[in-house]
Amino acid sequence: MAELSADAAPADDAPAAPQKPLDRFIDVISGIFQPILGIMAACGMIKGFNTLFVALGVYPDTCGGYLLLNAIGDGLFNFLPMFLGYTAAKKFGMKPMLGLVIGAIMCYPGIQNSTLEAAGEPLYTLFEGTMFASPVYVDFFGIPFVSMDYTATVIPVIFVTYFASKCEKLFSRTVPDLVKFFFVPCLTLLACIPVGLLLIGPVATFASKLIAEAVIAVRDFSPLVAGAIVGLTWQVLVIFGFHWSLVPLGIVNLTTLGHDYILACMIGHSFALGAVLFAMYLKNKDENFRELALPAMISAFFFGVTEPAIYGIALPQKKPFVVACIGSAVGGLIIGLSGAVLFMSGGLGVFNWLSYLPTGPSSTIGATYMIWAIVASLASAVVAFAIEFATYKPEQA
Repeated sequence: MAELSADAAPADDAPAAPQKPLDRFIDVISGIFQPILGIMAACGMIKGFNTLFVALGVYPDTCGGYLLLNAIGDGLFNFLPMFLGYTAAKKFGMKPMLGLVIGAIMCYPGIQNSTLEAAGEPLYTLFEGTMFASPVYVDFFGIPFVSMDYTATVIPVIFVTYFASKCEKLFSRTVPDLVKFFFVPCLTLLACIPVGLLLIGPVATFASKLIAEAVIAVRDFSPLVAGAIVGLTWQVLVIFGFHWSLVPLGIVNLTTLGHDYILACMIGHSFALGAVLFAMYLKNKDENFRELALPAMISAFFFGVTEPAIYGIALPQKKPFVVACIGSAVGGLIIGLSGAVLFMSGGLGVFNWLSYLPTGPSSTIGATYMIWAIVASLASAVVAFAIEFATYKPEQA
């Protein structure tokens, strides 16, 4: 109604009022994700049911049926930059197919860090002896290429597409009409891809390393505080794709120590989001909202796929996102307080509880850590639900 009133009686200064940076960022992110929320929730649910059927012994995870269903569930998320490149291009006023190509380039197997790392020894290490030490496997005409894995990432492709949209507009104005059809996309790709891979990628990599080092430092100071911080900020890190900075640390811990305490602390984030959406679902009777909220809630709560809930509902409305972060922090605090760790990298949501069972014989631990994980999950859900149900007003959303 506020927008209609503003349109009906425009004030002199109203159209010129600048949008707050946070509001602009949320508007951009929501607009980019909105077109794929339904299919994202569908893929997440298929992946979750596939995990459920394996856990129930319906079929093994080595059979062809599991492989094909997992491909359906993982396909969108693995090639997420392609979808986001397409929708981001539309949001930024660029030809959508050019954005799709940018996403495809960022998913190209040959430039992924995992591929380059497996191919051989690095040429040299950039910033050796610092926390930003980065092995360089290839260079771009003498410029070091700090590689990273771009599949399933969010922010890099959005920034590259935004820069590409500016380049496209510039070249569209300057390139002669006779050759504009193929020269504009050609020049745009030649301008934006090197900048994206040589500048935006390294910035994201260094930011991820800073976050990882900060978490380790806080954990050394206080596991309880570290647990609360990981829980509180996990969903924020997901938005920027920086949560991948903690995943390698968790995998290293699992392979060297046999357990991990960092990823264990994010157990409550999907339960908090699911609970927030459930509270909103109960109070909001709008059918369009409920059709979006129900699959996003199921996907988050049971299968740990939170993107539809974050980008479709929680983040655009801001307060539900903050409430979910608070609920997640409670779960992280409980894990930090209990000292619980996970012993495998398994499923998400309710299936993540099994990761807290020791993989080898352990008479002293047993199911203790899994019980703490369940307690942390339920506490996250209860706190988030209580706050959102008490404060949510559908008419103000």
